Amino acid sequence: MTAALPSPRIDSAEAIAQCIDALVGIDPRLGPVRDFAGPVQPRINPTGFAGIAKVVTGQQLSVTSAAAIWSRFERLPGTLDPVTYLTLSEEAVRATGFSGGKFRTVRVIAEAIVAGELDLDHLETLPAAEAVRYLVAHKGIGPWTAEVYLMFCVGHPDVFPAGDLALLKAVQHGLGLDARPSIKEMIAIAAPWAPYRSSAALLFWRYFAVMRDREGILL
Repeated sequence: MTAALPSPRIDSAEAIAQCIDALVGIDPRLGPVRDFAGPVQPRINPTGFAGIAKVVTGQQLSVTSAAAIWSRFERLPGTLDPVTYLTLSEEAVRATGFSGGKFRTVRVIAEAIVAGELDLDHLETLPAAEAVRYLVAHKGIGPWTAEVYLMFCVGHPDVFPAGDLALLKAVQHGLGLDARPSIKEMIAIAAPWAPYRSSAALLFWRYFAVMRDREGILL
């Protein structure tokens, strides 16, 4: 029998605030981070094929660049459904700003969904680690894509994308660490924040954005 999810889905500012309050109780170092970052808003994206395509769009891009490309991509007829996406030419999709690699990644995902090999709907019921394992078992989906999909599309409460560069920078600065943590070190740092790791990630992304706006990009 699948275990129940451990905390509320992060689909509202109120739910996130409750989780962050719990996080500060777990780790008091997060109190000053919360005070500096201010209110944290949810990021809600569509589920299913459209959602994971949007996550792929954002890989290794700034938020601004990803938003501009996604705006063009979603206006192209056929891009948001796996069946019709498979009928589109690479030229048409790449004209929206997609790289060849992203075109092929989304195509592989669409093929898996159409073939019944990838079922995104049942992720709603899985614990985070199990859901990530399920997603990364499919070609074209790496850990970052899986974790961000679970956070922003499924609203999963206990995911921390430890390979995200902005999070690594923010955690180093926010916790006063001597060096930027490695992915392995970041996983260990975030482990005590369970079952609220998604809210911790949102908190540090917000912290990073405020720091960037006030003092320039963190190096």
